[in-house]
Amino acid sequence: MKRRSLLSLAALSGLSAAVGACSAGPRTPSADVAGFTNQLRIPPLARPEAGVDGSKRFALELRAGGRSRFLPGKTTETWGINGAYLGPTVRAARGDRVRMAVTNRLPESSTLHWHGMRLPARMDGGPHQMIEPGATWAPEWTIEQPAATSWFHPHPHERTARHVYRGLAGLFLIDDPDGPRLPGDYGVDDVPLIIQDKQFDGDGQFSGNVDGGTFGLLGDTILVNGTYLPAFQAQTESVRFRLLNASNARVYRVGFADRRSFQVVGSDAGLLERPVTVDRVKISPGERAEIVVRFAAGETAVLDSRGEPAEQANDIEEGDFVLLKIVAGAALKPSPEVPAALGGTAPEPPPAGARVRRFVLSGSEINDRDMDMSRIDEVVPAGALEIWELDNTTYAHNFHIHEVAFRVLEVNGQPPPAYQAGPKDTVFVPKLAKVRLAVRFGRHTDPLTPYMYHCHLLRHEDKGMMGQFVIVEPGTESRVPRTLAGHRHHN
Repeated sequence: MKRRSLLSLAALSGLSAAVGACSAGPRTPSADVAGFTNQLRIPPLARPEAGVDGSKRFALELRAGGRSRFLPGKTTETWGINGAYLGPTVRAARGDRVRMAVTNRLPESSTLHWHGMRLPARMDGGPHQMIEPGATWAPEWTIEQPAATSWFHPHPHERTARHVYRGLAGLFLIDDPDGPRLPGDYGVDDVPLIIQDKQFDGDGQFSGNVDGGTFGLLGDTILVNGTYLPAFQAQTESVRFRLLNASNARVYRVGFADRRSFQVVGSDAGLLERPVTVDRVKISPGERAEIVVRFAAGETAVLDSRGEPAEQANDIEEGDFVLLKIVAGAALKPSPEVPAALGGTAPEPPPAGARVRRFVLSGSEINDRDMDMSRIDEVVPAGALEIWELDNTTYAHNFHIHEVAFRVLEVNGQPPPAYQAGPKDTVFVPKLAKVRLAVRFGRHTDPLTPYMYHCHLLRHEDKGMMGQFVIVEPGTESRVPRTLAGHRHHN
């Protein structure tokens, strides 16, 4: 039996273990989560300093040398942001001016990319904004996008997988004061769930080869917010969980062991128009989903992930995992119903004659080319609404575009599930699939500083499955140089 197939508890022996059975039908809490007794860690909120101009200044420090306790009796060497592992949650509102101070205390250069944020390219934190050891990078921008769950992580070319796997990641939540009434008490009824798979050696250290195999590392042990075998105590009738797949490669289909339904209220880039009731949501690396779940007083619920049914399975191993035990209090604080209208914008159909760009995805190339830091692959006019067609000629990938919000039009000629029809920035691309996107670009122009598009399976990204685009003033596209001075080619 494969250890990767199911994380559970060998309750009869009293030992924490990964077991390889995939049971038929729903699992019961008593069978699977007796050992899920570690209180779910809630990443602390970053406390900003107030600027004289009303801006919010956040200080973030990339640190090596962390010592984290995940497994019983073991200490793991980790990296973190402002701490030993992961980072604080940055929270700001639409209209805020944010000023970041990102200091690199690592023994090597890195970056910090604001995944899902719409901002000028020179503030994006991609591989062109490297931070040398001991240096501080100070991007600033005004938040001009709707409420959303975004996140941040390093983006050094060819080393992203290693930096994220060691623990460098955190959430960036955007609020909208004029938005709908949803659970919003952070850590109580508005709860982040950063889902990551890991592999440990006998000494409790992270092991496995993030740069090997077809997809990179697929771990056999799940951490949620850096917590092993986590449990959460629900105090309210409804809880809003913000799901983030921060794994290097693994795909999750998140739901409940008892098959209860819940409401999806948001996707990567913002809230949906209206809630969508489902019993599973699928998230590949980099994707997010906001869900609202109702609980009954005194019950225990099990949040888990199940692999695709055999007839729908992809070649990337998904596996079955228990993620979180939720224990509801004997008396729960009443929660309002989710609003029927969430305020998300309706999909905007591309205009007649919209520009169509085609991207052929192969093993680790896009359009038969590896990433070249000196090459501009695409030039896009500011504010454009384009159609991007992804033609996957090989095994599973996913696709992330910096800066933009897009809508999934079709996957193999069919519309996406309703919960994936909202605004997104990352999409799963099954093996041999064709995906069409309606991509809305922003209005920050810079012909000399590129944004990225790439596979967010981090091994693929590091191997070169990435391209670059610039956003320019409409009508100037033909005058933009396609080569960036001062950047070397990377293999």
